[in-house]
Amino acid sequence: MMDYSHFKTFEVRMLAPGVLGVAMNRPRKRNAQNRLMWVETGQLFSLISSDSDVRVVVLSGNGKAFTAGLDISALADTGSELSGGDEEIDVARKGLRIEPGIALPQESFTAIEKCRVPVIAAIHGACIGAGIDMSTACDVRYCSQDAYFSIREVAVGLAADVGTLQRLPKVVGNDSFVRELAYTARDFTSAEAKEFGLVSRVFNTREEMFGAALALAKSIAAMSPIAVAATKRSLVFSRDNPVSVGLEHVRVLNMLNLQSDDLTKSAMAAFSKEKPTFSKL
Repeated sequence: MMDYSHFKTFEVRMLAPGVLGVAMNRPRKRNAQNRLMWVETGQLFSLISSDSDVRVVVLSGNGKAFTAGLDISALADTGSELSGGDEEIDVARKGLRIEPGIALPQESFTAIEKCRVPVIAAIHGACIGAGIDMSTACDVRYCSQDAYFSIREVAVGLAADVGTLQRLPKVVGNDSFVRELAYTARDFTSAEAKEFGLVSRVFNTREEMFGAALALAKSIAAMSPIAVAATKRSLVFSRDNPVSVGLEHVRVLNMLNLQSDDLTKSAMAAFSKEKPTFSKL
């Protein structure tokens, strides 16, 4: 396993064989997200993709919330980017200065979506703004009953620009519900999140939720890592492409995967009525 100890905004530890726990670790700030967290998100999930010991990730937040969304300090950074000091700059040049600040969180959450292994979001308390951006880039979302959500951007004069407007409609499959939330910035409950498909399960307590997320992660980690990685890759690709293109994509993947040792091990285990044990990637 790689050394993840240098990350300042995340706590990273192995929870079980093949299961990596990643927790946002700014509890005093309710895990509000800033530039450093976005940088570390991209770096961390890129590392995870190359770590052959990791087969699944459980993503959570330490403290009282999953994440309260954007840290005000990130807005202050944007203000400093707009400032030209003594130099007078026009709107086009201001825009060019702002663009990297928007691209950074976009790319950091896309790193979660592109991560080779499945990522399970375990959500409790507040999941605001950037929290929805982050969670919709994950593969599976569980939450506790006390969780609440909000697409908060219009309340502060912005259009959500880090993935919610692109991913949430595809996650929930209800355009009317997404527009209602995006236009009003209202809070919505764990029950609504379950009803409209943002989360797949709701639990009475945070502990119960995390236990279920860990059990799911262990189940995934016991599967063929070759098959799970290809399944995630195909699901993400097929979501954004026509069926015919998706079929061609998975056909090319399985031209290789059908030659893996995992198929042989599965067949032998089925014959002997035992559970197969798969090698790491």
